[in-house]
Amino acid sequence: MTNSRSSAALRRVAGRVPDIAEVPGGRLVELPGRGRTYVVDIAGPAGAPALVLLHGTGCTAYLNWFPALAPLAERYRVILFDQRWHGRGIRSERFFVDDCADDVVAVLDALGVEQAVCAGYSLGGVVSLAAAHRHPDRIGGLVLCSTPYRFQEKWRERAFHRAFGAFAEAVGPYSFRRIEEFGGRLPELPEIAWAPGRLDRWALTELRSTSGWAITQVIGEVGRFDATDWLSSLKMPTAVVITTQDRAIPVYRQLEMATMIPGASIHLIKGGHAACVLAADLFVPALLAACAAVAVRL
Repeated sequence: MTNSRSSAALRRVAGRVPDIAEVPGGRLVELPGRGRTYVVDIAGPAGAPALVLLHGTGCTAYLNWFPALAPLAERYRVILFDQRWHGRGIRSERFFVDDCADDVVAVLDALGVEQAVCAGYSLGGVVSLAAAHRHPDRIGGLVLCSTPYRFQEKWRERAFHRAFGAFAEAVGPYSFRRIEEFGGRLPELPEIAWAPGRLDRWALTELRSTSGWAITQVIGEVGRFDATDWLSSLKMPTAVVITTQDRAIPVYRQLEMATMIPGASIHLIKGGHAACVLAADLFVPALLAACAAVAVRL
């Protein structure tokens, strides 16, 4: 999507997003042995379950989740952070889904949280699945939004992801250098306020805080993800929010995933892959219902 089209879409959706002057502030947190990332920790009600929000490819934590933060914080302790290679997330020499999954636990450790529900969108859903598989004692529940459990099934998908993965591998060292240079030009902390009527300007600033070189590497790695062999072994309460007009993640694959996880509830919304923002009026209620369906079973 071009900047002009993105700007126009964000202006259209601004009227359907809660009219708040700013999003909650966060801080840079050092994760021992891993690096530092930008973390937002909203306390929520006393004794509320912890909910970790994991964003999609090319987004930041703020950009993916800002329409939902206020209503979620009425019921949960809400934690969100920029995943590695995105925004002000960890910059490593390589991008691996398993590292992202371990970052989730490292953030929980840094905040003194023993167990949390992971709510992930697209890439964030993939990372949530990996975190649940690798750390089932720390991930108490899952809310998977617009999420695939694998990418390579049809021959066109295999051809695309194998070719793209080979390209990403070939330009890997160059990508890392460009990402380092790009990150060095970012302000240390993100802007967390916008002027009335200028939500689009703030959102585009967030969108531009992730390098295109980073997105190349992320797509190359994520295309290899496949949870088929262990998906049915997940035992934690799970809810699946399916975007029924999604052109990026096939709807049938989202539904397959929901049926393969024992006891998962299904929540449908009439929206595409950017529904978290561009159809926030539909997405946020579905997200709240999905989180509640998991919380009641904790």
